[in-house]
Amino acid sequence: MSLLWEVAKLAMQRQLTYRAATLAGLLTNFFFGLLRAAVLVALFGTSQEVAGLTIQGAITYTGLTQAVIAYLSFFGWFEVMDSVYSGEIASALLKPMSYFSFWLGQDLGRALVNFTLRGLTIMGLYALVFDLTVPTHFSQWLALLATLILSWLVSFSWRFLVNLSAFWTPNARGIGRFAFGLTWVLSGFLMPLRFFPEWFIKLCNLTPFPSMINTVVEIYLGVLESHEVIQALLVQGLWVVILVVAAHLILRAGTHRLVIQGG
Repeated sequence: MSLLWEVAKLAMQRQLTYRAATLAGLLTNFFFGLLRAAVLVALFGTSQEVAGLTIQGAITYTGLTQAVIAYLSFFGWFEVMDSVYSGEIASALLKPMSYFSFWLGQDLGRALVNFTLRGLTIMGLYALVFDLTVPTHFSQWLALLATLILSWLVSFSWRFLVNLSAFWTPNARGIGRFAFGLTWVLSGFLMPLRFFPEWFIKLCNLTPFPSMINTVVEIYLGVLESHEVIQALLVQGLWVVILVVAAHLILRAGTHRLVIQGG
């Protein structure tokens, strides 16, 4: 665990060197968040509530989803596949920690910096423009902390899994773009899942994607009952286990293929 944290600290230091990129990303996320909020307000029209979500909640939803983009590296992450293609994976596999843990530590550092500098800042800017919904109970804040951690673990495990396709194809970025694009829709990022037909919501719930975004949003907005919050957190935890196990199995197969081919 201490070694993982040391890797995370190095990743934080590296991430903090890109201050201009962080500022540009922050302003871009905030601008598009305002556009998305305006679209949702227009969709609500004269209605004060749609599918259990108020206008205030819908606006808060746009702020939340924009705030976690960088935290979850939601628009793409290709570092593992790049290390496979460059050959850097050879040295990474020799490190005194597992390959999965090595990248988990790196992503932890990246996520913490982006959560602090971009996520919290975007919510602060939103609060200056809109009257946002805010959790009112301590238990809700605790559940929010738990769901944020679990959402990152689900996101990382999924991204790592997608990147492992590099072991079997000379250009896996196309696979990655399709996989990440699918995530935007099925996670509830582009539109709250509550606004979709029941059959589509059930389809989404068969995937890990709602555990990345939708669960975080619904716990923050307080639209779930106590037992539903516990169930949602358990579902997130289950997806973490499933994806981590799958990642280790596929990684083992990929490294075996690499060694067999003399890589």
